[in-house]
Amino acid sequence: MTDDAYVPLLLIIEDNDEDYETTVRILRKVSTQFLIQRCVHGDDALDFLYGREKYQSLAPRRPSVILLDLNLPATDGREILREIKNNASLKTIPVVVLSTSSNPIDIETSYSHGANSYIVKPVDLPAFSHAMQCFNEYWFHIVVLSSRDRG
Repeated sequence: MTDDAYVPLLLIIEDNDEDYETTVRILRKVSTQFLIQRCVHGDDALDFLYGREKYQSLAPRRPSVILLDLNLPATDGREILREIKNNASLKTIPVVVLSTSSNPIDIETSYSHGANSYIVKPVDLPAFSHAMQCFNEYWFHIVVLSSRDRG
């Protein structure tokens, strides 16, 4: 596949419908140059990443970047991050934590487990919009991803 034909996949692991819809709406305003897959909880995300359960019959698609909420039902984001970064076939996928938590322990733990970035979700829409525009610009226009993470 040539670079021209490559369409990155953003995996958003987010249980809150409103947060997910707001994130997608903002990202779609600034770019349509990537696909989006949503997983609503940690177990769903692991099934997607490993091609299990409902994802078994789909052609496997490796995410280019993962946007991860920490506070998820079932397997939480902290455990998902550890799983991704401890797996030889997944660990090169960039993981950006997007959380309402500004707790220094959550931030340090995320980085110590391999998070590539940590964004505290701004509470007001203009600030959140700015953060997502910066996320888009950095991860989909500035960064050169590993060829393993390019679909």
